[in-house]
Amino acid sequence: MAVAHIAKGKSARVLNGHPWIYRTEITHFTGAVQPGDVVDVVDHRGRFVGRGFANPISVIAVRLLTRDTRPITLDFFESQIQRSLDYRRAVLTLDEQTSCRLVFGEADWLPGLIVDKFEDTLVMQVHSAGMERWLKDVVDILVSKVCPRGIYARNDTAIRELEGLPKESRWLYGYTECPVMIKENGARFRVDFIMGQKTGYFLDQRQNRRAILPLVAGARVLDAFCYVGSFAIQAAVHGAKEVIGIDASEEAIAESQKNAQLNKVEERCTFLTGNVFDELRRYDSQKETFDVVLLDPPAFVKSRRALEGALRGYKEINLRAMKIVRPGGFLVTSSCSYHLSQQEFSAVIEAAAADAKRKVRVVQLRGQAVDHPVRVGYPESAYLKCFILALD
Repeated sequence: MAVAHIAKGKSARVLNGHPWIYRTEITHFTGAVQPGDVVDVVDHRGRFVGRGFANPISVIAVRLLTRDTRPITLDFFESQIQRSLDYRRAVLTLDEQTSCRLVFGEADWLPGLIVDKFEDTLVMQVHSAGMERWLKDVVDILVSKVCPRGIYARNDTAIRELEGLPKESRWLYGYTECPVMIKENGARFRVDFIMGQKTGYFLDQRQNRRAILPLVAGARVLDAFCYVGSFAIQAAVHGAKEVIGIDASEEAIAESQKNAQLNKVEERCTFLTGNVFDELRRYDSQKETFDVVLLDPPAFVKSRRALEGALRGYKEINLRAMKIVRPGGFLVTSSCSYHLSQQEFSAVIEAAAADAKRKVRVVQLRGQAVDHPVRVGYPESAYLKCFILALD
């Protein structure tokens, strides 16, 4: 087995729990290394640090699998996947377990592997060269433990190219009809796992969608960046008198309308294709107000270098949203950008409230659903922030 040698002064972050070792932190490899090989990792004094997948052509040169000397065999992956399944059974209700994230990559000590379950269909993403080598075995393990009708690979993300892997989408096992129907918080949704974003549906906001339900009865609700209407339709199902959803994607709006019809709430739901920034300004200029405004934008910050511009964007949408929330109403605002910290997001909200001349209270500060666990020492796993705010 080849060995990766960490440079002097570069091992503290890894020893504190971070699973990635960057190419710039490695002085050299002892032995020949190909993308996807398992290597041992040692510090500058030769002390064992862990064992993981190596990829010398990637910015992330090693992704740790374990901090002990266990052999990386089929039994290792079977044990790790079983632990991931056991965790979900412990923290999710039976209803939640029908559609949930089964494996969350490094946070489940399975670097580069995402597995989402939508009823009897599993959707996988593989983001590392090492996990790609074990793909067939991982599929076999999932088939034996979860018994899905089909497993579909959505390996069409840009990160695969950085790992030297081709983009592809294909059936890995069996077959199911697409879209698949799922249930969430009393509502039903179509999940297009072939053409939809990521794996087809954003499960990470599920518990936040449930948290807003006490606020929406009898309310006029605006869902900005609504995607397939998951927030909007659940608001309507739980008693909102009027719901408006906005998204820039015509395809997403078409899916929102289908989901509204599926739940028989189309008469109370209106979905519009448009630019959210422009629509918020229009509502403000027309003096329209809402009881609840929901902001769930895509990640504005793709890298730390883009943070300054993204902060302006986050402040703008939150400022505009605050201007159209009636006194006594609520703003539910989210960010899925890891590079925007909770403290920075809080500062954005504070600045927006000051410019909007609104008094704001924090009702709840939330994160991603518990099937997307946060790994201690790996801050990248804590990416989703969700503030529920009361405005006077």
